[in-house]
Amino acid sequence: MKTELVRIGNSRGIRIPKPLIEQCGLERTVELSVENDRLVVSPGRQLRQGWAGEFEKAGPAGNDELLLESMRASEFDRKEWKW
Repeated sequence: MKTELVRIGNSRGIRIPKPLIEQCGLERTVELSVENDRLVVSPGRQLRQGWAGEFEKAGPAGNDELLLESMRASEFDRKEWKW
């Protein structure tokens, strides 16, 4: 499929037909890259994508403790640190 570049301010853009957008799973944002002198448009990555699964792999949080609570204050903490 051929398409023309259109002027958008000082840049150029292309119109992507709806069937191609749906077929590629493109949404509001996309990733652009150049591979072998070709422009590649990929679905945009969501921030923190996959984090929930990684947290589940780490196991239950039942035995977690706050490490800072078990640390003793240093001399710096007692004499110099100011909020």
